[in-house]
Formats: sequence, structure tokens, C-alpha cells
Amino acid sequence: MRVKVTSLDFAGLCRRIAAFALVLPLLAPVPAGAQAETAGQPADLPVLFDARERLVRPDISGMLRLRFLTTTDFPPFNFTDQADRLSGFHVDLARAICEELSMQARCQIQALPYEQLADALDAGQGEAVLAGVAVTPELRKRFRFTRPYLLLPARFLVARDRRLARPDAESLFGRPVGVVENTAHAAMLKAFFPDIRAVPFKDRDSLMQALRDKRIDAVFADALQSSFWMQSPAAGNCCAFLGGAYLSETHLGEGMTVMVAGKDQSLAAALESALAMLSKNGRLEEIYLRYFPAGLY
Repeated sequence: MRVKVTSLDFAGLCRRIAAFALVLPLLAPVPAGAQAETAGQPADLPVLFDARERLVRPDISGMLRLRFLTTTDFPPFNFTDQADRLSGFHVDLARAICEELSMQARCQIQALPYEQLADALDAGQGEAVLAGVAVTPELRKRFRFTRPYLLLPARFLVARDRRLARPDAESLFGRPVGVVENTAHAAMLKAFFPDIRAVPFKDRDSLMQALRDKRIDAVFADALQSSFWMQSPAAGNCCAFLGGAYLSETHLGEGMTVMVAGKDQSLAAALESALAMLSKNGRLEEIYLRYFPAGLY
């Protein structure tokens, strides 16, 4: 079963879940994806576009080219491979969008330093940025954004040999769980799980070392960073995710979107309709699993 998410707001999620009779329990005993992961399989990519919704696709066939701006320093989203070719999740997604819009011959992907992306888009050096730029009120004044195409959840990480009564967050109630202090994840842990005893750490390295040394029972952190750490030599195959993924627009933001230049909403609407179709036909999940075979959810 694919998990459907139409809003990142927690209260909104609960209303949507009740309406569609689907399960994405952000505060429930067994979070989304727990069953799939228990079976050793990654949970499905949350569906962010309603398959029944028909998005209007403006005609952008008159565009001379569609230039996506990205970076090379955010693997596996954007990076240069061993042949010095631009690669990654965002690169493949840009190509899939261009194919969906029948603009392959006019599609270009250019890499720039991250801090130059917004100004380059403003200066007309590209039509859209596909690089995981966080949506802010300041950027909304300058650019348009599509709906999110990917969410980066928070997750619990525990030692593989840690014996717990349940395979979910409830088993951590009253136990010491580490989190990096003064971060969105620290605030989210406090808000979502007041029964857990939060233990603050100054940085991620000391947090993960404490988990390895079993000075804490679990950590609560970004799922993407945690998934890479689990597979690194530093982890020594010590740890695994507990339960499923936790989402919150309030704490974690709107998710990854495409930032689009100009005041004309036609291109943003066309890109959004292309993303919706890639979600509907499974291409988006195919690209996701290509770069995140262990899953984030």
C-alpha cells in the first residue's frame, strides 16, 4: 500500500487520513512504513499528488529552452560521478520532467554553487532550480514554487541488539533518546513525544557516538543523514531505524520543491503537472528507489 500525504501540517494530515481511511500515524503507536521495514523492505514513497486530481497543464511549447539549475555537492541528489558527469536524483528528475513535457531537445541542466542559485535564477540564467532549496518567505517574494515532490522525515535510530518491548516509538517512553540541541528535531521530539526523555547533544558526531557506545537508547534525527551514517564505516553496522517516518511542516518545512523564475505562473503549473504525472505513473518512485534503495520512510 502506498502512503498518501496531501498536507505536511500535522492537524491537516490527521483530517486527510480520516477522510481517505489511509494510515500515516505521525503520533500513533506504529508509524507509516513500520510493517514494510519489519519485513526488510523500504516503505513506499509517500504520494504527494492526488491521482484523481486533474492539474491543468499550460502550453509551454513556445519556450526556446528549459534550463534547470542545480549543484554538484549534495549527493545523492546532485553530484558528479566518476566520469565527471552530472548525476543524482535531481538530475534524473529534471530529465524525467523534460520528457514528460516533451522538451527533451530543449532541456538543459547546469550546476552552480548553492549560494549562487537564487541570484542566477533571478538574473535569467535558468528557468528553474532543482536543488532542494528550502522555501522561505523571502524567496516566495522573488520566485514561485511547485508543490513538494519529496519529504525528508525524522526517524528514530536504535542499536540493532537493543531489546525493546515494541517496534515503535512507544517503546522509548521514559528512556533516554539523544537529539542535537537547538534544532528542529529537538523541538519536534519535545512536541510529538513528551513522554520520551530527551538528551541534548552539541553536534551530530557526539550524538551518534553516544548511540554506538550505548549511552543512550536511541536518537531522533534526519532520516537522510541517518541512513547514510548507518551504511558508513563509522557506524559499524551497529544500528537500524525503529518504526516509521515522522513528518511535520511546522518543524521540518514544506519539503523539496522546484523553485521557478518569473511572475508568470505558467511554467510553475506545467512543472507541477509533470511532477503529478510522474507520481501517478510511478516514475518518481522509480527514481527515488534508484538513489535511496534502503528507503527514508
